[in-house]
Amino acid sequence: MSRPTASRQRRAEAATAYAFLAPNVLVLALFVLLPLGWAVGLSFQRTDGFGAGRWIGFGNYLRLVGDPLFWRSTLNTVAFTVIVTPLSMALGLGAALLLNAALPARPVFRSVLIMPMAVSGVATALIGLLVFDQNNGILNGLLGAVGLPRIDWQSGGAAAFASVVLITLWWRVGFNMLIYLAGLQGLDPGLQEAALLDGAGWWQRLWYLTVPLLGPASFFLLIINVIYSFSVFDIVFVLTGGGPQNATSVLVTYAYDTAFVSRDQGYGAALGVVLLIISLVFTAVQWRTSRNRDQTG
Repeated sequence: MSRPTASRQRRAEAATAYAFLAPNVLVLALFVLLPLGWAVGLSFQRTDGFGAGRWIGFGNYLRLVGDPLFWRSTLNTVAFTVIVTPLSMALGLGAALLLNAALPARPVFRSVLIMPMAVSGVATALIGLLVFDQNNGILNGLLGAVGLPRIDWQSGGAAAFASVVLITLWWRVGFNMLIYLAGLQGLDPGLQEAALLDGAGWWQRLWYLTVPLLGPASFFLLIINVIYSFSVFDIVFVLTGGGPQNATSVLVTYAYDTAFVSRDQGYGAALGVVLLIISLVFTAVQWRTSRNRDQTG
């Protein structure tokens, strides 16, 4: 009698688990999988959003190969990712190391760094406009007050790109700091003491002990930061609109302009699918190459 009872108990536990999972799976299907499938189907059509689209197969994807604006947006996206990801992680780690030490007023500094996380991307970009507006911005006002030349933050390509990077760093460093700080507080302090007794200096302890032990946190942050950088939209859209002359155009802003401004929704869907594939490929490669370190760290 014990076996049927144990079998019924396992079935009851499985049914309970499925009941708890069902709402999440339903939301995932309705708001992620269904729109994703719709976008993939749309990417094989030529449509302006009005009426039925015309099936063109891989025509939209072949069009990408000869589209110079697509390659410009891709290059901008890669450059943005390469700059923002390591800088935000390095600054986050540095801030975490400082705030994990015996620093006066640590809660205040932690709150200041974490505060941007509570602000939306659009609000962050609006704050950026107050600072970087080339006509009435705070930064150009300060430069003019000390006799330095003003910077063309909106009309200069390099300056516009730099403003997007700086605002993004201000927004993202606090998140990286929070994850690294949690990782640091989970480390065994006895390891640091043992290394110190063995004569290891501060830099040696950081490079050969702390950084490897923070491998899981670094792995998580690398994936999250790269995915965010490849899908950045709100800050670029509000701060520069992709200009000047497409100097800050990224894949998501280009897809938005194509789908909702030019009304070429099939081509815009193809851009979105390519962006999704790039993100999935990077995540899969990073997972395969870093999984062992993540498990042992």
